[in-house]
Parts: sequence; structure tokens; C-alpha cells
Amino acid sequence: MHFATVWESIADSIGDATALVHGPTRRSWSEFDERSARIAAAFVDAGLQPDSKIGLYLYNGNEYLESQFAAFKTRGVAVNVNYRYLDDELWYLLDNADAEALVFHSSLADRVARVIERLPKLRLLIEVYDGDHAQVPGAHRYDEVIATFDPMPRISRREDDIYMLYTGGTTGMPKGVMYAVGGMTAGYIASGYPLLGLQVPTSPTEVGTLVQATTAAGNRLISIPCAPLMHGTGIWLGALIPLLAGGLVATLESRSLDAGELLGLVQAERATNITIVGDAFTKPIIAALDVAARAGTPFDTSSLKMIVSSGVMWTAEVKEQLLDRVEQVVLLDAMGSTEGGMGISMSMKGVPPATAKFSQMPDTKVFTDDGRQVTPGSGEVGMVAAGGNVPLGYFKDPEKSARTFKVIDGVRYSFPGDMAMVAEDGSLVLLGRGSQLINTGGEKVFPEEVEEAVKRVDGVQDCLVVGVDDEKFGQAVTAVASRREGASVDEATIIADVKTQLAGFKAPKRVVFVAEVPRAPNGKADYKAAKQQVLDALDAEPLQPTGAART
Repeated sequence: MHFATVWESIADSIGDATALVHGPTRRSWSEFDERSARIAAAFVDAGLQPDSKIGLYLYNGNEYLESQFAAFKTRGVAVNVNYRYLDDELWYLLDNADAEALVFHSSLADRVARVIERLPKLRLLIEVYDGDHAQVPGAHRYDEVIATFDPMPRISRREDDIYMLYTGGTTGMPKGVMYAVGGMTAGYIASGYPLLGLQVPTSPTEVGTLVQATTAAGNRLISIPCAPLMHGTGIWLGALIPLLAGGLVATLESRSLDAGELLGLVQAERATNITIVGDAFTKPIIAALDVAARAGTPFDTSSLKMIVSSGVMWTAEVKEQLLDRVEQVVLLDAMGSTEGGMGISMSMKGVPPATAKFSQMPDTKVFTDDGRQVTPGSGEVGMVAAGGNVPLGYFKDPEKSARTFKVIDGVRYSFPGDMAMVAEDGSLVLLGRGSQLINTGGEKVFPEEVEEAVKRVDGVQDCLVVGVDDEKFGQAVTAVASRREGASVDEATIIADVKTQLAGFKAPKRVVFVAEVPRAPNGKADYKAAKQQVLDALDAEPLQPTGAART
């Protein structure tokens, strides 16, 4: 059971069925398989071996999924690269991953060109044209690679091949979370097929047979991942699982959520599933539905069967509003992280939804600090432990691996950092992260990285960064900063400067200036006090437009 082998079986069974859609471009399963095999041949020609790392610095689109398939075909390891990363962040991840190849959009080429001299392991650069002719010296054009190489012959693969997804998560700087491909493939099939009303197949050949019958009956899964494929929510829930079921994956052309485009695509493709990220995605969808209805041109969403969300809070009130407008759909709220899945919450019309309350996965436990399992209904708070298909560890980081992946009573668990209680009925009541991790619009931000960037701004003395509840982003990155004596640096300057150092989503949305940043006598950050300073400042005066300093 290996992604590549299963997908090849599907291509053999339903080759003429559409696999990928992006704008006007449609690829059948046969084309998906062949084009990916041509890219795989280029990887092999460049000297890449099984376990070679291949960076994907790409926006959503067919090329992302073809390159992912190509990496699977060679038994290589595709590495997701956040397309918001600037030079140093890009260099760090590719260097940390030991990347030997990079597939990137040409609009990102200027950043690639500035870091490749610092990445001596890179053997192959493949550039996907997206309207910007900033070709990197030595890079091959994606379409030329497709035209030049014959498809790589199919090979035997191993279930212990590595799949890796880079995450900030609980790790600070991005780290690669490693899984065995066989465990992921089998696990996704075992969890996804029952939701489609299908028996769980045990071999690639059996997958092909089931998919052929489903396609003939007109019951294919048609998925639209609204989240970026560079993140677990988008690639896992929105693409990998649907493709394992022989589905169609349609990606949006806009590079930030356009709810009108999404709903138009749902209508055009008769989508059955969409993958979103909590309230931040749901509210624009609700607004677009309402605007269209008032205009007398409502979107046809009758094909939708399931909307899946993961990564941030999805509140009960917003779920109810969505169900009022798309009554037949099932809402699946997945609690998990790159380090493991922990629980799900399912809502539908007539069944009151809940916020942050999840049914535990069979292998999920909650443990206290001293290793005791939390008793349901006790009110005790513990750390959520995800069992089952537990990652092998973090790439090149045995210390963090040992802290996150632990064995208790002979069973291996992942501890992503989520704190929870266990209700009397056995459900998880999620309380939040034990660390200071900020989750803003589905992006994970490590405060220390932003603090250092703020402190590099001329005129800043000290800084702490906290997450503050925000209707649009879930949490807004907020800086508490002190000025150097005599300095007059303002909020707009700090925000603009940080955006030259880090990806834009990491920059503070707000800056609160204080006389002294709160720290303990030993110099350790007092995040609780810093957050209270922010709340006090925002309560004391109306929210000002970005650029207006607060004191």
C-alpha cells in the first residue's frame, strides 16, 4: 500500500476519468499518471535516488499534485515549502531538508535565484511558468521537461518509504515530520473509504476494482481544497485522501480565498467535498451565498455532501449559519496536527454543533504530566496523545522527536502540544496549546521568530509577541514593544520592516508600545502579562487603522 502504486492502479482502472482541474486545464487519470512519470524520469536523470528530498515551492495547481506523484513514483520525498517564505526562510527549510531538487513557480524565482548558491546539494531546478518570466539560471521549464522525457517505468516500492511534511507546529523553526508511506496510505484508506460508503480495500488492485465500480455508478468524490496544498489540511484532507478514492481534485486559481470563485467551481464541477480552515473560510462563504441569493442568482450547492475543516477553531454559531444555507451537507471538524490526528466532530442540520468538542479517535488518550490517563468527567486537564499511525520522528532532530513522540505502557504516542479535558461521555474538550504557538488564519507562527525580527527594527528596545483573538484570523499576531530612549519608531514602520524579513503572515497585525516589556527577574518572557497589556490597551482606546501607534 503505497500512494504511487495505488494511484497507478486507479489510472489503469479509470484512465479516461478526470483527475485534476485547475482553471481551464483538465487532466485525466491517465494524463496525471503519465505526466507525473515524465517528471519522475527527470528526477532520476538528475541522479536522485530513493529518499532524495524534492522541494515543492508552489501555489495550488495541477503541477503541485503531479510533482508530488512524481516524487512518490521514484520513492523520493516531496518537501512542502511555504510559498510565503522569503529568502532566509526558504534557504533554511531547503538546507534543513537536504533538498536535491526544487519545483517552483516562476513568480517566486527571484527568491530562488538569491539562495541557490547557498544550497550546494541542489541538483535540479524545475520552473513552472505562471506569467512571470523570471527564469532562474540553470532551471528547466516544467512544460519542456514533460515534452523531453519519456515516462519513468513503474517500479516496486516499499511501505517503509518516507513521507514528510514540514511544519512549524510545536517545533519552533520548521521541522519535517516523517511518516512511513505504507502506514499513511493504509490509514487514509481505512478512514476515508467508510465515509464514502465503501468497504476498505487491502491492496492496490482491489482499490482499482472498487474505484472502477464507483465511477461507473456516478458516485465519484469531487474535492476542492480551499486551503494551500503546502499545508497538511489542504494536501491531506483536500487532495491525498480524495485521490486515493479515485476522485477528482479541483484547485482554485485565486491565491487567497475567493468565496465567489469557490462556489462557482462547486456549481460547475458538481463538487461533493470542500476542505476549509474554520471560521476564517466559512464566514466569507456565508457572505457570498447571501449576496448571490439577494441578487436572485443563488449558487447551486446541492451536490455538496461534506465540508471538512481542520487547523483552527470552527465555532458552533458559524457552523449553524452554514447549515442554514447548505442544509444537506455534513460538517466534519477534524482535530489534529501534522504530528497526528486526535478527534473529529460531525455536525448536520438538526444536530446541534459544538465548539472544540470532539469524539476521540480509537487510539487517542489524554495524559496528565505524571503519566496518568485522565478520567472522563474528572475535570482534570491533560496533554492529548495521538496513537495509531504515529510519525517516525522529526527529520534530523532526535531531541525534539524524543520530546514529542513517547512510549507509555508499551504504546507509542504523539504529543503535539494540545491540552484537553475528557467529558463524561468520553469526548475531548480542547483547551488549546500548552505552548505560545500562534495560529493565524491557518498559519502557525512561532513568537520568538517574530520577536527577533521586531527587535532588529531600528529604535526597538525589546519585544514579546502574543496571539490575540481575532474574528478574521482566529488569532492576530500582536507585538508588545518598548522603544529605545529617544527613538520614535512607530507601528507602521515595525510592521513594514518585519515583512521584509519574514513571510507576511508572521508580521504583527498590531503593535502596542509599553515602557518596559514584561519579563521575570531571570529575563524569561512573561507572556501572560504581555497579553494583558495588549487587552488593556485595546480596551482603553478604539482600534486604530494600521499605522496609528498605540501607547
